[in-house]
Amino acid sequence: MSVTTQVDNNQQRVTISIEGAFGFNLVHEFRQSYSEQKGYKFVIDFRKVDYIDSAGLGMLLNMHKYLQQKDGEISITNSMPQVKKILLISRFDKKFSIE
Repeated sequence: MSVTTQVDNNQQRVTISIEGAFGFNLVHEFRQSYSEQKGYKFVIDFRKVDYIDSAGLGMLLNMHKYLQQKDGEISITNSMPQVKKILLISRFDKKFSIE
């Protein structure tokens, strides 16, 4: 379980890759991954996330609130079907671009 961050200053884009279960155990790592890049576009890569719980959903909402991004500024990509289903049931497609 880990969080990896890649910053592209030329395109002002931050890619955050999560591995394992996305829950409370990653709260500090996840917060650090976006706290210094306000004004950037964010891509959250869920390619290696096999589970997301309510704490993980809360961390995404906190990120959205902290960055005060509009639709499309934070994208969630490469979600496994079971994770994407939870995101859609929770109506996260209203705040995030889910690809």
